[in-house]
Amino acid sequence: MIFLDHAATSPVRREALEAMWPYLTGAFGNPSSRHRLGDEAARALEWARAEVAAVVGARPGDAVFTGGGTEADNLAVKGLALATPRGRHVVVSAIEHEAVLESARFLERRHGFEVSVVDVDRGGLVHPDALARVIRPDTALVSVQLANNEVGTVQPVAELARIAHAAGAAVHTDAVQAAGWLPLGLDGLGADALSLAGHKVGAPKGTGALIVRGRLPIEPVLHGGGQERGRRSGTENVAGAVAFATALRLAEEERADASARVRALGEALVDRVLAEIPGAELTGDRVARLPGTASFVFPGAAGEAVLLELERDGVLSSSGSACAAGRDEPSHVLTAMGVPAELAQTAVRFTLGRETTAEEVSLAADAVARAVSAVRGIVAA
Repeated sequence: MIFLDHAATSPVRREALEAMWPYLTGAFGNPSSRHRLGDEAARALEWARAEVAAVVGARPGDAVFTGGGTEADNLAVKGLALATPRGRHVVVSAIEHEAVLESARFLERRHGFEVSVVDVDRGGLVHPDALARVIRPDTALVSVQLANNEVGTVQPVAELARIAHAAGAAVHTDAVQAAGWLPLGLDGLGADALSLAGHKVGAPKGTGALIVRGRLPIEPVLHGGGQERGRRSGTENVAGAVAFATALRLAEEERADASARVRALGEALVDRVLAEIPGAELTGDRVARLPGTASFVFPGAAGEAVLLELERDGVLSSSGSACAAGRDEPSHVLTAMGVPAELAQTAVRFTLGRETTAEEVSLAADAVARAVSAVRGIVAA
């Protein structure tokens, strides 16, 4: 099996499993409990908080543990917008993850916010002048992802943040897909809040964090016992937080070498596919793109049919965001980039991981050519 769907999830690191094991067994206490087991759990939780905060250059108290990237995005968009008295206007890009887009629509539907959607170019880039045209004196929040989960386009977040801050708006970036591949420093990005998900860096699913600068008020989405300094109620997943912190730290330590190696493999895959498959087109920006992300459209070959052929050949990939799996409509990311709906439905995404080898990339390229040829032959017949 050749697994080229790392953007959907990554295998759990052994180090993360070993780090979390004590907190699933003997050290199983609730960190809110006032006894020895509770104190032990609380210390582990604060260690994990400090580790995560260090990766993004924040204070430990700025890290809020969540149940994953979707919850972190919900807390950022709803929580920051609802707690900001300056206005009821939110700006998002057209290609954000559904967690951001649906949170913005909720604010519009239930709380009377106005939502402005910034268009992107054919490569999926948000241009600073496009943001400048929609931002207003009453803009409470601007949310633009660091890297797109479908096509891998990397946004100029620092430049966009300067425009937003000049207008007085807070800035959130969904960095779920970028973790382990791009620098995450809040100061360098100019962001006020940043979302992360554990299973993208080798921690178990159901772990994540929102990093939000302590000066910013935030309205909780989950109400209850006031855990996480009142920002996210619910008994904390201590084992998950420890695993997440361990995996994130390792991903950051490996980032430079892994990014360079995987970028070279990704470029090799792109070159092979574009050279060997007539009509194939790479989607997303060719240069400003995550290492190892290669999304194509294949005219005349339905993406889902190509995926089935690939799986028969031992290659696992996807047609786009795993969070949108099972839907019949074309990707909102591709259509926002100007890809016609019919062509968007031919999309296939390959995302390489740290474990991917050059041999696997070569075999996958051969399999893609066979799969597209087979599907096109069926259609022609």
